Amino acid sequence: MSIYTHPLSQTKQHVRARANIFVDPLSQALLSRMQQIAPSDANALIIGETGTGKELVARQIHALSHRKYGPFIAVNCGALTESLAESELFGHEKGAFTGAVNSRIGWFEAAHNGTLFLDEIGDLSLSMQVKLLRILQEREIVRVGSLKPIPINVRIIAATHVDLEQAVREGRFREDLFYRLYVALLNIPKLADRRQDILPLAKFFVERYQTDPHATPLKISDLAAKKLLQHRWPGNIRELENTIHHAVLVSQNGWIEPENISFSSLSQAKAPVLSPFKLASEIQSASQAEVLLQHTFEQLFAAANQLDTNINDLLEGQFIRSAYQHCQYNQVHTARLLGVTRNVVRTRLIKYGLL
Repeated sequence: MSIYTHPLSQTKQHVRARANIFVDPLSQALLSRMQQIAPSDANALIIGETGTGKELVARQIHALSHRKYGPFIAVNCGALTESLAESELFGHEKGAFTGAVNSRIGWFEAAHNGTLFLDEIGDLSLSMQVKLLRILQEREIVRVGSLKPIPINVRIIAATHVDLEQAVREGRFREDLFYRLYVALLNIPKLADRRQDILPLAKFFVERYQTDPHATPLKISDLAAKKLLQHRWPGNIRELENTIHHAVLVSQNGWIEPENISFSSLSQAKAPVLSPFKLASEIQSASQAEVLLQHTFEQLFAAANQLDTNINDLLEGQFIRSAYQHCQYNQVHTARLLGVTRNVVRTRLIKYGLL
């Protein structure tokens, strides 16, 4: 899919951001959700772990919208220093501060008639959050050193890997800004939860990183594919990309073999084993209880995938039941707890006779 990138964008489109792979049912559900919200101009909030492809989703929404011929500007809010954030986002006039030898437009103006992707929105300071909220309300910006408001027509897509609701409760993120962004929510599943995407993504990265046009196209052997499928991928798509890049560099004879695939010691570290029967007296808070339940859920599923399908269904049904009860029979909260979409939860509830 051809995606227009504005020449002023600081973020060069990365190889991973072009990996439009939606094979797994969870990914297909995500794509369906993207297709639903893309035609509108509503603000969107993308939630997902680091490396899951939040920018990919934002670009796909832009490409499916009526703004697709306009600019797509990606800005990492975590990289904006407090002193320069306002100038970077809103622009400045000549002489506005020391070093401002020329006037300069900001990223909001650069994204006019297009989409502005604010990655890691949770890293913005409270003062910048106030200014961002005003822009979302008034649809105009004021450059640093100017008093003249400039109308803008920009769709905002924000992304974060942190729990913004918890940040609101702790006073680190403004509640009014949260609800301004929380119009269309997309929750990106972890790569480990959409395993049918792993091999198609791996093949995509093989093609991208095999740069010699005269070389025989590399293939992934069955044993190497099995090794890829068995890995937990805590680093998500970013880890898969780096793993395949290394495999391409060291492969021989036109094949990627298991010995060409290496994982960092960090990604191979086993998650701590948590017992589902831990005494309630040892759980100090509701948030700890949720972490316990989610980690236990993930561990049992990883084990069940190696066992008989009936056992897998039994474990899945029991944990869906437990999670649903824990969340007081709220499907949205259950989906958030388990890190999946509400559609997935609803499908499982119907499957096991809980809905």
